[in-house]
Amino acid sequence: MSVCKVLLVDDHALIRAGVRALVSDIPGYAVIGEASNGHQLLEMSLQLEPDIILLDISMGDSDGLDALQRLRQTLPHSKVLILSMHTEPRLIMRALACGAHGYLLKDATASEIEHALNALRDGERYLSPAIAHTVISQALVSSQVAPAEPAESHNLTARQLEILRLVVRGTSTREIAGGLGLSVKTVETHRAQIMKRLHIYDVPGLVLFCVRERIISLDD
Repeated sequence: MSVCKVLLVDDHALIRAGVRALVSDIPGYAVIGEASNGHQLLEMSLQLEPDIILLDISMGDSDGLDALQRLRQTLPHSKVLILSMHTEPRLIMRALACGAHGYLLKDATASEIEHALNALRDGERYLSPAIAHTVISQALVSSQVAPAEPAESHNLTARQLEILRLVVRGTSTREIAGGLGLSVKTVETHRAQIMKRLHIYDVPGLVLFCVRERIISLDD
């Protein structure tokens, strides 16, 4: 497997040093650069073409999400994992709407950072389990998305519904496979079929659908 190139973006050098040390210990990943603001992010991304960008939202007078929006236009193939201390629902949803592929809290463990990076590398999205309910709550109060059709009309099987519930809770494909006694390939096939049947291709959209259709609740 080729090495996955990672760019760190945070205005605190100490935090960058800590994250660099954690990422460097994960097999298959290499930190290829560090940026301290949105301008450097755009400049270094075009120069280095990272596979994954670990991006802080707040960087002094620089808005990481504004930089993210510009980045999605200039370098759409790079995956962006937000690494932030903020847990405000609207900020999280804004980050996802701006094109972030995942959202991770800064108090995450080394194991969770590895899970998040693996998810993005494998073409998935990642939401820290600690903010799963936050995203669901925001989905509940959102007034800008039309109600989804009843789940029964999409002909999801019992197994697909089971996998869907795990996906929206932030469970990785490998963890789902291990917990259900399935192969990773089988779970990936189910995920693809679920998204195709629902015509929803991102985790926030799946969360909203599950809440609206009472497939999950805030008590799950």
